[in-house]
Amino acid sequence: MVRRECLEFREQGIISAARMRAVDENAMALGVTSLQLMESAGKALSDLVRSLDADTVLILCGKGNNGGDGMVAARHLQDLEVSVIYLEGQGRSPDCDHQLKVLSSCPVDLAPARCHEDVVALNTHFQEAGCIVDALLGTGSTGTPREPIRSLVEASQRTTAVKVSADVPTPGFVPDHILAFHRPKVEGSLVADIGIPLEAEITVGPGDLTVMQRKDPGAHKGAGGEVLVVGGGPYQGAPYLAGLGALRAGADIVRIASPVFEPVPDLIYERLEGKRIGARHVETLKALAERADVVVMGNGLGDKSHGVMVELARSCRRAVVDADAIRTPLPQAEDTIYTPHAGEFARITGALPPGEPVPRARAVRDAARTGTILLKGKTDIISDGKRVRFNRTGSPLMTVGGTGDVLAGVTAALFCHLPAFESACLAAYVNGRAGMGIEKAFGGGMLPTDLVDRIPLELFQRSEPT
Repeated sequence: MVRRECLEFREQGIISAARMRAVDENAMALGVTSLQLMESAGKALSDLVRSLDADTVLILCGKGNNGGDGMVAARHLQDLEVSVIYLEGQGRSPDCDHQLKVLSSCPVDLAPARCHEDVVALNTHFQEAGCIVDALLGTGSTGTPREPIRSLVEASQRTTAVKVSADVPTPGFVPDHILAFHRPKVEGSLVADIGIPLEAEITVGPGDLTVMQRKDPGAHKGAGGEVLVVGGGPYQGAPYLAGLGALRAGADIVRIASPVFEPVPDLIYERLEGKRIGARHVETLKALAERADVVVMGNGLGDKSHGVMVELARSCRRAVVDADAIRTPLPQAEDTIYTPHAGEFARITGALPPGEPVPRARAVRDAARTGTILLKGKTDIISDGKRVRFNRTGSPLMTVGGTGDVLAGVTAALFCHLPAFESACLAAYVNGRAGMGIEKAFGGGMLPTDLVDRIPLELFQRSEPT
């Protein structure tokens, strides 16, 4: 259950269209239907229009869910003189189509528009309108509008009607009022709460997978990113598990720089002489780091090589600092993700993190001064010092050694293309989902390599939460 105290972790200010899509999908995964969200948005829009005291209302509706919001508003305003011009043709979203069918049972003047000529024929609607509502594109507004949207916008701008945009103005439409749903997408917006659960925004969910893009069919070798894993010596398997995690999460090339060789043909081995990583390896590691998109350090390293990690990090553009490298002084790259468990968090802060979620999250946020922290636990907590997000996926089977190494590799692969905070959030979610899938399939006896093999199913196939 999400406590009221968690409201302090709600994000503020402008939200991007991509982030809003993720929050919407998370809300739907929690049980709020898209039609419920549309109903709330449309009702809020109708309330604003009604407050403007216009005698006649014209609502311009596109084919997407923004158009559906406008149709809901028209239904709630059916006691007024309301006209709806809607885009005709293929491509209407199922929810928008549903709202159009419902609206046909209301005393609302419905007029389809397919082309410029249709808009010209509907000129009287524009001239008589006291209020014009733009529900054409919403967060899908990009570039120069095509016909008939362009003509609808131009016809609106030639009137003296009060103009309102739903969520985001269509390019060229200059509104007197913008009503944003849940969070503002542009400056100067009024905001309507449409009933999205707090957890949809502060907890990682399936909607966060929407940031993943399919690899371009014409992509060349290495386009998925190159990861360098530095570790091993006392513990031989850890860096290889991290490397396999990175490959399964989409990295194209993964190198393992280690004193210990494991016969894993999927990974490129960069031999470091001796039994431990030491000062004599620094220049070799720096050269390898220069060609990598992300460096993972610390897996299986032991406590004798920390100075090398601190020096190496200074040469890294992006780094994931894990396991034995999480100690003071903290290695710091240009952009860094730290992935401690509770004991490692205490090692760098001087205190174990609190057990309760809210004070625990505050502690992580306060500690995230030099990078993003992903604190592993029953509930993972991710913070970049400003934002906080919780991840609730996972399985008790994941107490087996090696699962954290896999997580570090997955984080690194995502970090090749995504910002640090988003990479850490998504990696925690996917790693936990993989563990849940293994528990469901086998019940017990997890191998960390089982986790590795499950990663692509959770990351690339957009499965729903169990």
